[in-house]
Amino acid sequence: MTRPYQRMDDTPVEFWPTASIRDALHSGDITVWQRIVVAIKRDPYGRTARQVEEVLNSAAPYGVSQALTEVLVRARNHLENNERAETARHVRILMERSGLGVEEFASRIGVDPLDFSAYLSGTVSPTASLMIRMRRLSDRFAKMRAQQAREQTTQETDGYPEPEYD
Repeated sequence: MTRPYQRMDDTPVEFWPTASIRDALHSGDITVWQRIVVAIKRDPYGRTARQVEEVLNSAAPYGVSQALTEVLVRARNHLENNERAETARHVRILMERSGLGVEEFASRIGVDPLDFSAYLSGTVSPTASLMIRMRRLSDRFAKMRAQQAREQTTQETDGYPEPEYD
């Protein structure tokens, strides 16, 4: 016999013990299921998502299990797509900061230009070590460009007297 479902209205879902998640899934209370779904969408790999996974893997299938499995899959896919897009923006920022073109930047980090284009489009994410290499290259070229700009400014003002304004 299952124990009666105990509502935990005041406690955020993220702090519920696994037994309460299990009870909530068995309860049939759609408002509680919605709270669980919101917690999963907020953090698809967080504590609540892991608890729901555990309950779904250990319990016999019941009405909400398919829906929650779909929520987990979709929330994680959405998060991964957003992370790839954010990584692509960061790669583009590093490249633009360096002042190098796509092919030159790709060559200097040791990557085929087609692979680098995939990083820029967000279809593939580079490894962490490659991101470090990109940042170092970007830093080096940004520093060189800043130094050249300072030298250019110094050369332009050294040859001519400053105009006097009355």
